[in-house]
Amino acid sequence: MDHSVTQLKEGEFGTVRCFTDERMAGKLMTMGVLPGSKVQVVRIAPFNGGYYLKVDGTNMVLREAEADSIVLEVLADS
Repeated sequence: MDHSVTQLKEGEFGTVRCFTDERMAGKLMTMGVLPGSKVQVVRIAPFNGGYYLKVDGTNMVLREAEADSIVLEVLADS
């Protein structure tokens, strides 16, 4: 099941499948957010603030627009 990072709740995670914005994809890949990377939402700032993420063990903060451009494959809980 595919979701953007902004559709996840704190503590949820998924694997990067693709990006919706090519220009944003270049910036994110430079930061280490690559297809196949494991992304976990650590914390979401209130009022459409940033997303504090853990990407393959590295912590980073992204703006909502940047986080929204990341499409994740999220496995349903069994």
